[in-house]
Amino acid sequence: MEKRELDRVQSYMRKLFQNQTIRVVARPRKDDSAEVYLGEEFVGVLFRDDEDDDLSYNFQMAILETDLE
Repeated sequence: MEKRELDRVQSYMRKLFQNQTIRVVARPRKDDSAEVYLGEEFVGVLFRDDEDDDLSYNFQMAILETDLE
């Protein structure tokens, strides 16, 4: 994913979740996904899906049971 694309998605996520500490960061050696951070904490992976000429982004976040305690 290109820097401009990462910036656009980051801006959208910051507005949607009303949180300016969200960061969308390129992954090394991967061009179809990025890492998402809340401040310094890694929270998930953002995948780019452009199959069938219909571009979308999928955010995947795992919540561990230990996180709920």
